[in-house]
Amino acid sequence: MPTFTRLFTCFATAASFALVAVQPAQAQSANTSFFLTSTGIGNGGNLGGLAGADNYCQTLAQAAGAGAKTWRAYLSTQAADGQPAINARDRIGKGPWKNSKGVVIAKDAAELHAANGLTKQTALSEKGDVINGRGDTPNRHDVLTGSQPDGTAFAAGDDRTCKNWTSSTQGSAMVGHSDRIGLRDDDASKSWNSSHPSRGPDGGCSQADLKSTGGDGLLYCFAAN
Repeated sequence: MPTFTRLFTCFATAASFALVAVQPAQAQSANTSFFLTSTGIGNGGNLGGLAGADNYCQTLAQAAGAGAKTWRAYLSTQAADGQPAINARDRIGKGPWKNSKGVVIAKDAAELHAANGLTKQTALSEKGDVINGRGDTPNRHDVLTGSQPDGTAFAAGDDRTCKNWTSSTQGSAMVGHSDRIGLRDDDASKSWNSSHPSRGPDGGCSQADLKSTGGDGLLYCFAAN
């Protein structure tokens, strides 16, 4: 066999093995049904409403190879302007939800809002990366949710959703801690979805405000189907 032919055959064989080697990673990515966004939209609490946040989750999922599913941001809205409140827990499907490594975060909504498997090591981004938490520089563990611990919306009154995710100048937003760590050893500090309202010199909903308390406007994204 000529030298060139032998080299080509060896190269083709190696390429075939390489292709087989990457296939499981692609399949695993396609099975992802939960992630924490690697970046925020960048406009503070103004996400373009629920539709804008959902679209952002869908776009990131698509780029990561899991775009065949319908993705929803874990966000609640409060009753306003004649429109009823919307609960985050009712938007995200029935589960189970897996991160990009195949780890089950929760088998259903009941488990998600009880003893779930969310930790700093399992709340991975769509890229499979661990997100900075308390003690890291910068800390990015504040995640926008606008939700109570059980995944339901807050009553109308005090703004906990940056005007239902349309404002970067007024109001505040309830955030959770993706690493389950806070300033104190209490339930709120350890809450993944309802730790404290955003705050800051601009009022609580600007991008600068979100960063000032250890956030970056990140979102939890769940596959609803």
